[in-house]
Amino acid sequence: MISVELINTGSELLLGRTLNTHGQWLARRLSDSGYTITRQVSVPDTGESIESAVRESLARADLVVTTGGLGPTSDDLTRDKVAGMLGRKLVEDPGTLRRIEQFFEDRKRLMPASTRVQAWVPTGAEILLNDFGTAPGLAFELCPNPFCAGKSRSILAMLPGPPRELRPMFDKSLLPWLRARMPLDTEWACRNLRTVGIGESFVEELIAGPLQGLIERGLEIGYCAHVGQVDVRLSSQGRGSEHIVGEAVLIVRELLGARIFGEGDDSLESAVLQALREAGLKLAISESCTGGLVANRITNSGGASDVFIAGVVSYSNESKASLLRVPIELIEAHGAVSQEVAASMAEGVRSCLNADYGLGLTGIAGPGGGTSEKPVGTVFIAVSSGTGTRAIKRFNPYDRVTFKEVTSTQALDLLRREILGVGRDDKTP
Repeated sequence: MISVELINTGSELLLGRTLNTHGQWLARRLSDSGYTITRQVSVPDTGESIESAVRESLARADLVVTTGGLGPTSDDLTRDKVAGMLGRKLVEDPGTLRRIEQFFEDRKRLMPASTRVQAWVPTGAEILLNDFGTAPGLAFELCPNPFCAGKSRSILAMLPGPPRELRPMFDKSLLPWLRARMPLDTEWACRNLRTVGIGESFVEELIAGPLQGLIERGLEIGYCAHVGQVDVRLSSQGRGSEHIVGEAVLIVRELLGARIFGEGDDSLESAVLQALREAGLKLAISESCTGGLVANRITNSGGASDVFIAGVVSYSNESKASLLRVPIELIEAHGAVSQEVAASMAEGVRSCLNADYGLGLTGIAGPGGGTSEKPVGTVFIAVSSGTGTRAIKRFNPYDRVTFKEVTSTQALDLLRREILGVGRDDKTP
């Protein structure tokens, strides 16, 4: 087994000023590729802490990955400290310098003099290109590993701190480089199926028994719950792993059916867009309690303009009436949070914007506004199309942010199912 250790540098991580997302993201990317992190630490931006952590990890691990500390400011010390520790000179790389200069030219900005330090590269380092920033990543093959007499070779990779720079660099540059230089010593397979509208325990109840035979042959199952969604990770290592995981995927897809919306990193919103695009349909959205979150998620996916016309955040009763043509009498008779109003919002936005599908959401996010009849967390979601309108009721008694996230997921899933004509079961757990 290849041992992997992750070192996150940054005093802001230890002060709670910045959420450390690298640990989760890199652990998933590496483990899905067969490289499992055995240890990770966070250290402050001090030379002593960084050098000590890197030296300690190299004394144990086959692969060490650091994040942060490659920028141009005085607290970016990782590059210098690692170079000194390895006895490598820092040399200005003309190609890297030109890419940094081009970064500022493309944005019509002056390049601060301090930024030039990022073009100084330790001798013997592989440069990992940064398509979204100025600090290149660096990777070393240490043959032999100077800090572990028992290891003929280790790899040290250094990635920049900002996620928008680190993630594409890892996928595009480091992972292919790593696979070429440190291939797995055994067969490995991993698939991640993404589900929606069903709880983690229900997923396990449905699939664990039928997969038992494959588990005995080496299949490993992992469950990861997100807001309104559950990922099922199917993996295996050793001879026949690809076949074992392939069989498991077929079984899980059969058992979970329409609850599966994608695989790998597919998002629910991208699944909705794909369904609309393949059917040649247009969408319009009217939101109240979610404040535009559904439209935001839709437009986070590339190509949304192909199918998404517009979104209306009709928060007040007056805006529902004036923008969406929801009759005031309907609101007075049933209340703004009702199945009837959600349906009218969906029909109104579809009609007003000449869309094929209209989506309407209205609910009580709290903490106030609830009644015994309609407590905080009550929400109605409706989808309208040329074949009619369907409205559902859900109860999401969470804080406002979680309420909005869960409700937006339920709305996108309802829309997906209506477009595809699959799994229209309101009683799904």
